[in-house]
Amino acid sequence: MENIAIVTAVHRDRYELSIGTEILYGRLKAAAFYNSGEIVTFPTVGDQVEVLRNADGDSTILKVMERKSVFMRLNATQGLPDQAVAANFDYVFITMSLNKDFHPSKLERYLTVAWKSGGTPVILLTKSDLMEDREQVLAQVNTLAPGVDIYCVSSYTGEGFLQLEKYFTNGHTIVLLGSSGVGKSSFVNILMGEEQMQTGSIRESDAQGRHTTTYKQMFHIPDQITLPDKSVIKGGGRIIDTPGIRKLVMGDGTDGMELTFEDIEELVLQCRFSDCQHQTEPGCAVKRALEDGTLDQRHWKMYLSLQKEEAYARARQQVLMRKMEKSKRRRIEGGRQ
Repeated sequence: MENIAIVTAVHRDRYELSIGTEILYGRLKAAAFYNSGEIVTFPTVGDQVEVLRNADGDSTILKVMERKSVFMRLNATQGLPDQAVAANFDYVFITMSLNKDFHPSKLERYLTVAWKSGGTPVILLTKSDLMEDREQVLAQVNTLAPGVDIYCVSSYTGEGFLQLEKYFTNGHTIVLLGSSGVGKSSFVNILMGEEQMQTGSIRESDAQGRHTTTYKQMFHIPDQITLPDKSVIKGGGRIIDTPGIRKLVMGDGTDGMELTFEDIEELVLQCRFSDCQHQTEPGCAVKRALEDGTLDQRHWKMYLSLQKEEAYARARQQVLMRKMEKSKRRRIEGGRQ
């Protein structure tokens, strides 16, 4: 019997699946994912997958259904497709701690990838109880992320959780994006009302939490959430926790660069030449803005860096497509002999 299931956790080559309230486990059908000769989509947490159920053991995953949103990262193995981190989410909670994790360039990267993923970014500045003077950071975040909702939260005091009620909605999925030790697992534990994800203590040397999440997992948020001060807020929906990610790939997607670097995109349109390289050309609006200080040098360098990553990701994908097409032609020609 075939069914559509949601992938709720990935454990190496075994997948935890959910069909309604039923939990089952599955493995990939080798012929569909490894021997097809095509570039295939491998499942990740949040994916809807077609499964052939097995009452006596693991079910068989036949294919991945079309995604509405997805995070990708480079595959460590050359020649293999990029890896999906999470899929089919509505909101991207970009988590950065207010103590030592915050950095403008990191936020720009996360914002760009979040917009490209197809989800709506929301910024969580975690561990707010460890920083009383936060106005300077908030002003910087507002400048870098105009129009994006920003919240200061603490899993220790419960600050900020009441303002997040509107995102906890049945039928909607949230994914947490952030570096190791910023408090993603502690955030999940507050929502779930118990320690679903193990957390480490704060290191006195640098005020950083020791990150302990080692795999991706989806949780169903209870209808009611009890905060540390015993107050209760509305819950609902699903949340995906992921291991700390150092670097997400810049690839094909929607308007990530245009939305995160809207100020630079507008300057580029003002250049005298449409193919301006923003170096020695006369009438360059970018160069003029850099010289008079209206465009920050760090902001500009980050824009250039992400553009290069985007081009590299496209080139990798094109090489892989040609490689797969060549392999396919060889099999067809071999079958004719």
